Amino acid sequence: MPICSPSSDSSSSSGSGSRAWVLHGLVLGAAAAAAAAAYLYRRPSGFRSRAVGIIPARFASTRFEGKPLVHILGKPMIQRTWERVMLASSLDHVVVATDDERIAECCRGFGADVIMTSESCKNGSERCCEALKKLEKRYDIVVNIQGDEPLIEPEIIDGVVMALQRAPDAVFSTAVTSLKPEDAFDTNRVKCVVDNQGYAIYFSRGLIPFNKSGNVNPKYLYLLHLGISGFDSKFLKIYPELPPTPLQMEEDLEQLKVLENSYRMKVIKVDHDAHGVDAPEDVEKIEALMRARNIQ
Repeated sequence: MPICSPSSDSSSSSGSGSRAWVLHGLVLGAAAAAAAAAYLYRRPSGFRSRAVGIIPARFASTRFEGKPLVHILGKPMIQRTWERVMLASSLDHVVVATDDERIAECCRGFGADVIMTSESCKNGSERCCEALKKLEKRYDIVVNIQGDEPLIEPEIIDGVVMALQRAPDAVFSTAVTSLKPEDAFDTNRVKCVVDNQGYAIYFSRGLIPFNKSGNVNPKYLYLLHLGISGFDSKFLKIYPELPPTPLQMEEDLEQLKVLENSYRMKVIKVDHDAHGVDAPEDVEKIEALMRARNIQ
C-alpha cells in the first residue's frame, strides 16, 4: 500500500483462599489508587468554552501497521481525517499528536500542526493527555478524534463538544450510531448501551444486549460506537493516573476505565453510515463509499 506523499490540495481450599485474598487486595489497591486520582479531579465551576481537537496517530499497529499514512483515493488517511476535523465550528484549535517522524513529516506537509509525543503512551487518550500538557493555551474540552475516521462529520464533533458543555456532571462524551446487521459479531465494531438519560452503561466488542436466542434481533436498535471522545480537560490530565481496570483490559477498550471508576459519560446518537478503517480490507469499502458520494 502506498505510504505518504501528501496531496497538496487539501485499540485445595487454602490455595483458592490465598488467591481470593490476593485478588481482594488487588481490587482494594486499585480502588485506593482510583480514589486518590478522583480526589485530584474537580468538576469545573464555569462553562466549558474552549475546545481543542487532537488526532492521535501512531505508525506501529498490530492490526494495521502504518495505517495513518495509507492512501484513501490519493490522500493519506490522516490528511482526510484532518480535513474533516478542520470543518468543525466548535474547535478553537486542531493538532495531530504522534510519536513517529514519518507521520509528523507527512502532516506538516499538508499544513497540520503537530505535537510529538512519547512512544510509551498506551493509548490515544494518554497521547492526547501528553499533547494537551504541551499546548501553550488552556482548553476546557479535548476532543480525541481517531485518525482512522476519514469520513467523520464535523457536525458529530460539534455535537460531542456541545454534549459535554450541557452535561456538567459528565467528564466524557462520545457518539454512537445504528449498528449494521452484518457488523453485529465483528469484534472491531464496538457496541454500546445507554440509559434513558443518554449516559453510557457499557461498551463491548461483543453484541450487546445479547438475547437468549443468540441471534440478532432485527427489531432492536443496536448501537455502534464511533471513534470520537470528548474529555473535560482537567479529567483528562488525571486519566493516565487511574490504574487499568478489569473490564478495560478484558475488552481492550479504554473508555471502560472511565465507567469502572464511576465517572459519567454522555452519549449522543447520530446518523452516520460510514465507519473507521480498522483493517486493510476496510480501505476499499471507504473508497467505494466516497466514490458513491462523489467525494474527491
